[in-house]
Amino acid sequence: MMENIREALVKYWGYDGFLPLQKQAMECISRLQDSIVVLPTGGGKSLCFQAPAVTMPGLAVVVSPLISLMKDQVDALTECGVSAMRIDSSMSVSERDSVIARINEQTLKLLYLSPERFLSDGFVDFLKKTKLSFIAVDEAHCVSMWGHDFRPEYRQLGSLKQIFPDITIAAYTATATEHVRNDIAEQLRLKNPQMLIGSFDRPNLVYKVRPRKMILKQVCAVLDRHKGESGIIYCIRRKDVDSVCAKLATKGYSVAAYHAGMTNEDRKKNQEQFINEKVDTIVATIAFGMGIDKSNVRYVIHTGMPKSLEHYQQESGRAGRDGLEAECCLFYSGGDYGIWKSLMRDMPAEAQKIAMIKLSGIYSYCTGGVCRHKAILRYFGQDLDKDNCGACDMCLGELDCIDGSLVTAQKILSCIVRLDQRFGGNYTASVLTGSEEKRIIENNHDKLSTYGLLGDYSKHTVHDWIEQLVGQDYVEKTGEYNVLNVAEKGWDVLKGKETPRLLKPAQKEVKVSRVAADSWDGVDKGLFEALRKLRATIAGKRRIPTYIVFSDAALRDMARRRPSTLEGFLEVKGVGEEKCRQYGETVLAVIKDYCPANSLEMDVGANPETVSDELQINKPKTPSRPSKARQLAFDLFEQKLSIEEVAKSVNRAESTTTQYLVEYIKREKINNPYPWANEQTFGRIIDAVKQVGSDRMKTIFDFLDSEIDYNQIRIGIACLRNKA
Repeated sequence: MMENIREALVKYWGYDGFLPLQKQAMECISRLQDSIVVLPTGGGKSLCFQAPAVTMPGLAVVVSPLISLMKDQVDALTECGVSAMRIDSSMSVSERDSVIARINEQTLKLLYLSPERFLSDGFVDFLKKTKLSFIAVDEAHCVSMWGHDFRPEYRQLGSLKQIFPDITIAAYTATATEHVRNDIAEQLRLKNPQMLIGSFDRPNLVYKVRPRKMILKQVCAVLDRHKGESGIIYCIRRKDVDSVCAKLATKGYSVAAYHAGMTNEDRKKNQEQFINEKVDTIVATIAFGMGIDKSNVRYVIHTGMPKSLEHYQQESGRAGRDGLEAECCLFYSGGDYGIWKSLMRDMPAEAQKIAMIKLSGIYSYCTGGVCRHKAILRYFGQDLDKDNCGACDMCLGELDCIDGSLVTAQKILSCIVRLDQRFGGNYTASVLTGSEEKRIIENNHDKLSTYGLLGDYSKHTVHDWIEQLVGQDYVEKTGEYNVLNVAEKGWDVLKGKETPRLLKPAQKEVKVSRVAADSWDGVDKGLFEALRKLRATIAGKRRIPTYIVFSDAALRDMARRRPSTLEGFLEVKGVGEEKCRQYGETVLAVIKDYCPANSLEMDVGANPETVSDELQINKPKTPSRPSKARQLAFDLFEQKLSIEEVAKSVNRAESTTTQYLVEYIKREKINNPYPWANEQTFGRIIDAVKQVGSDRMKTIFDFLDSEIDYNQIRIGIACLRNKA
């Protein structure tokens, strides 16, 4: 079974191994065991059920919460050559009938449905007569009240085990605490489910958190770092969406808005513009995104604090689904806490209690002074296995601790004590900075020994430090008015036994994360952009999102390997047989045109990596050994045969054979191009290089009045480089 799944991964998806826990998740299905699989966004959850589905007899039914999510996955599967369809309310009667016909013909492998459609009386009876391979419940956290996106209709799925007692059920989610996982198992009535819990860490996401000050300027700084790339800006309220979007558009940024106050038509139009890269950035409330599987989102900006870390992990997790680097910036204010608290007032008591616990968690994340990756992992009961993540503002050194953090913290804590632990953060900051407000004078708090102790700082700065102490568990907020109390850890600070981290913004350049540097290693950015344009053209003609044609990761691998043959193209990460058949020749034509014009070697491949049996999909595929054609060409060049003779012998185009010659010249350190270029031609190339340099083939070609072809120039430059 697993061997069949491996073959399917290569054939349909162009992957030659597994991401962590994918293999175990697929094995659960193959041995007919119920399972709960928690993998981070971008961790390959969908493949856990899609790959077994194409190899097992019968039909796999996938329960999904949103039409857009179902459509995205079905389109992507169809593009890979997998037989998949959906049934939803947006389809006509004839469209639904055609799906039923495919099921009756037993030619369909995956069927996507909403929970309501699945459990409707007539459809349940129909499926009882159909051979099912298994049932997959996607976005399974929707089952639990403790989940961040609870949906009552998902509760109905608890009847599946009664209706289909012998069918395996596998539940999948990206975000679930232990409480939520146990609730999923109970609500779905799973039988001894295997719990497969992956790391909640997304090492390719670069997390940055800043107090919100000049928000438009802060947002623009992020957009300017990602010109021409796709991103999402989240706002808490609809009016903020409209305001931010309008101001950015005025400044010339390519943006569109999305929120529930817009018409369905306008929302759909803007969403499609974003998906099809007609606009770079979508500005939205959290109503946007759950059904979007766009893989090449390079940044997510929050202009306000989300209402839980689960929400933040999911919303920020919409970036970098292709495994490449992405930036996640959160701009928060203490006022955000109050906004969310106010919005939660009308919730039922139990739900409100849960929501407030979660709100405190995200506030601690914003104000705490620890590695962002480590803070998220701790919330979900995990830990980071390294001291420096290399992908957050703390670990990149973009934030510094103030000098004398211990003394400053002791002053703040002492003030809280002298105020009898009866006041909130705003009042405490006013006392510490020496405010002459009427109420402070009336309370005689201007007579306290801690009055004005931090008068050299602004009230805003001191209030930020108080929040950081709360976030690090040195101070607690209690009661309806968030009165400050010194926590147990805080008394250790007062005794000098522990030192908190109080942060100050470091006036430093934004650093490039290690993840970003590694993902561009060996990639020619010019070729990547040329391939992006080709992808956009293909997607436009086929009327599908660009990321369904090829992910950014696939394009970077193409621009790294620069294949010249269909065999080499199949080695690219994310290229299966169907995509090779559809697009191979078109893509190769762009690569073959670009590389000679820019003096680039072809068929380079990525650096080999030592990998285990659990080969990660997001690693570049290990390049194959030198082809027989290339090796034969090297042998013939050793005999001084011409390019035309060698091309005929190895059955390759002259452009490819010239590339072999360039590699041979480089390997053998040849600095004389004879017999492949005559002395006069080589002399002219030398003169041209002296005049215009050797960086760009096109410049040399034009300098020589187009009288010497690109192949001759490539050979000449290769020899000149060996002379250097």
